[in-house]
Amino acid sequence: LMAMTVHRPDSDRESVMRAWTRGTKDALVRFMEPARDAGNATLKRGDDMWVFAPRLNRVVKIPFSMMASSWMGSDFSYNDLAKSDQLVVDFDDRVIDTETNDSHVVYVIEATPHPSAPVIWGKEVVRIRDDDLLLEETFFDQDGKPVKRMSARAIGMLDGRRYVTRLRMVKLEADDEWTELDYRDARFDLDLPDGLFTLSNLRNPRPQWEGPPK
Repeated sequence: LMAMTVHRPDSDRESVMRAWTRGTKDALVRFMEPARDAGNATLKRGDDMWVFAPRLNRVVKIPFSMMASSWMGSDFSYNDLAKSDQLVVDFDDRVIDTETNDSHVVYVIEATPHPSAPVIWGKEVVRIRDDDLLLEETFFDQDGKPVKRMSARAIGMLDGRRYVTRLRMVKLEADDEWTELDYRDARFDLDLPDGLFTLSNLRNPRPQWEGPPK
């Protein structure tokens, strides 16, 4: 269960959503609040992604050409939601520095995409703690210029696990525009049914799968 705040110089907009994930390939995000967004949903299955808009009563598959587009008006893109294990699969990674954070070792990793990888970025620089917490990810364009940065704003406990509980994505050319994801509650190691990650459930959600967290 999480909230998303989209900050702009003249306004803030908050949404509440529920999300389910299974491994690195399957994910479903469904908006609950505000009322105008309720029912909007995004499904990721493997490398494919769809969205459902209840007002239009349509399921639309997101083509690769739109993966860099804004997701629900935020500073996160569809590609940010879809990549999961992309840094391992599509990039060559090398440690370029080490730091310390709260008595942990932090590895600074430069990730350069494979020549044939379906990646829009020229490179990424990632800071990962030795307990697997992602502290920061900076995205560079093809000319080596940093474009946006995702950073951990808070670390806490969720369902007995240490977790990054608040993430901020900011455009580096407009640092007064950003989006934060605030993880409010979570449950891990659930036995999720296959039918959860289907186009049918994307359009017509089944109440019995609206399980924890409350």
